[in-house]
Amino acid sequence: MSSEVINKFDYNSKVILSFFFICLIIIVVDKITKGRLVNNLFSTGRNDSLLNPLTYFKLISHSLGHSSWDHLYNNFLKILLIGPLIEEKYGSLNLLIMMILTSLVIGIINRIFTKNRILGASGIAYMLIVLCSFVNIQDGKIPITVVLIILFFVVDEIINLLKRKKDGISHLGHVTGAICGILLGILGMNGINIIK
Repeated sequence: MSSEVINKFDYNSKVILSFFFICLIIIVVDKITKGRLVNNLFSTGRNDSLLNPLTYFKLISHSLGHSSWDHLYNNFLKILLIGPLIEEKYGSLNLLIMMILTSLVIGIINRIFTKNRILGASGIAYMLIVLCSFVNIQDGKIPITVVLIILFFVVDEIINLLKRKKDGISHLGHVTGAICGILLGILGMNGINIIK
């Protein structure tokens, strides 16, 4: 009977679901270690020494770490909603590469322009939100949904960034993730996939 129930479920989005479960495991272990795991392996900032090889890992791994259950919940509410559509459109391997590139770009930009530590998948969420609006592009025309997504999500984050809002949220990470989504969407619109 239990195998029949298990067979009813479909691991329908390998990259997005794996990303979620890895982040979930990390936050559980982090709570057990009283915050040491995320602080040491899954967050990055300017104070990380460039002589430490772990710093280069953390430029990407920061997207896996979350500071709280609410932080994880808010990011994955968006990611689980939009991610499977993007994975179906671009393929699992392409999506994985896009997520890694976006994390790396966010980590580098954050290190160059701020003194803050960064962690969490919100930059990935913004990349996916923007990419989602590119899914139904035909004949090279820019869908109005792309413009509206940029207005609603990206402009608000740019305003918060310019206000230098002190709310513990990386608005620069959100904007950077959205810009990565725009660039990756334009590449996809022109028929360029990272992996053929």
